[in-house]
Amino acid sequence: MKTISIQSPFGDCLVCPGAPFETLEGLAPLKDAVIITDDRVWELYRDIFPPAPVIRIGRGEAAKTLETVRDVYDALKRLGAGRHSFIVGVGGGIVCDIAGFAASTYLRGLGFGLAPTTLLAQVDAAIGGKNGVNFEGYKNLVGVFRQPGFVISDPAFLKTLPPEEMACGMAEAVKHAAIMDPAHFSFIETHCDDITALDMDALKTLVRDSAAIKTAIVNRDPGEGHERKKLNFGHTFGHALEKTLEISHGRAVAMGMALAAALSVEKGLLAPNARDRLLALLNRLKLPSNPVIEAGINNKQAVLDAIGKDKKRTRHAIDFVLLKDIGRAEIRPVSLGELEAFLDRAAASPSSGP
Repeated sequence: MKTISIQSPFGDCLVCPGAPFETLEGLAPLKDAVIITDDRVWELYRDIFPPAPVIRIGRGEAAKTLETVRDVYDALKRLGAGRHSFIVGVGGGIVCDIAGFAASTYLRGLGFGLAPTTLLAQVDAAIGGKNGVNFEGYKNLVGVFRQPGFVISDPAFLKTLPPEEMACGMAEAVKHAAIMDPAHFSFIETHCDDITALDMDALKTLVRDSAAIKTAIVNRDPGEGHERKKLNFGHTFGHALEKTLEISHGRAVAMGMALAAALSVEKGLLAPNARDRLLALLNRLKLPSNPVIEAGINNKQAVLDAIGKDKKRTRHAIDFVLLKDIGRAEIRPVSLGELEAFLDRAAASPSSGP
């Protein structure tokens, strides 16, 4: 089993892409474990869970709140959890966030590890030590940096993943390739059909290489001082569209990447053929490649208000991730006024896209 290590001021983590779920037995102190999962994962996989108390939470962004964390605290208190206890999150990105945040704050911090069961969580959300919840509808406004002890990413879990959730994970994998690794981008282009058909060899390579990209960035910039912000490519517009349009995270990020690529072309950073290559891949993955047509930017002020709550905002500008080429990204401050003008131009020519 090939593993990847993260070493940071927020703790060390052993990332295990492609490892079977049973690896949990050798990494977690199961006699002291409490498992956090959601109702769907429990329904599908309860038979392979180790013998340990289980806390079940709801599904979807509506469950990613301080209220859910409070429910977890209550359950931990009833179970008599102490500082010897160890939290294991088994589920998608929301379970991983809730488990990590609850573990990081209960009794000033318990040990925890993650076994992500969705593609989005295996390639992105479970890796890196960012644990947060939404607040008043805004994404990840409350959270902490703290590394899990391990991340076990078993691709066998992906066999039961609905196509829409697979597409969400592919948006994050494309993001990693677009900002950092042209070879990984080419792999996704070449093996797109194998991945969507759930070919295990293709999925293992996809998860392994995406995890390697993210862990490398996190090791260089664990606290998101600069380079790690590149992982937010597509997310400035994406989080705003996710909130205002009430769509899935993956579809919103795909729209955000399409818009960010268009802005990159406008600024003379990205060649139009590189933008078209990105949009073509999104289209092949059945992700939105023209957000103006497919979702409509018809509530510009709500989108701008959401962007104004973005964690990357500094005074009156956003640290915005732009593309210079497939595999090369750059962070530049972009004012809210400039983003507003860009959205106006995009909405004025929907037939050709942004």
